[in-house]
Amino acid sequence: MLRIGLAQVNPRVGALEDNYKIIISFIEEARKKDVELLIFPELALTGYPPEDLLLKNHFIDKNIRIINRLKSRCREIGVLIGFVNKKDNHIYNSCALIHQKKIKDIY
Repeated sequence: MLRIGLAQVNPRVGALEDNYKIIISFIEEARKKDVELLIFPELALTGYPPEDLLLKNHFIDKNIRIINRLKSRCREIGVLIGFVNKKDNHIYNSCALIHQKKIKDIY
């Protein structure tokens, strides 16, 4: 049986570092409860709705760097988390599946 956790977070729009800390605390708590897959809401990293922040390349790039930092905290626990991804000069409301210190997939 798979133990799934739902992280009911209320991230602040644009507060990437603060939101990262909140996300890490939820991951640590879920790990203590033997959760195998922790699911965060849409745009949990950036806050919702990010509106004009999506026009700032440095904001998008920082959010992607933080998603990559998050990999090291996802060893034995899978994390499904919403963020803003950039590909071919387009941005997307995306979801990353992170497990075993790797981004396994992005939707």
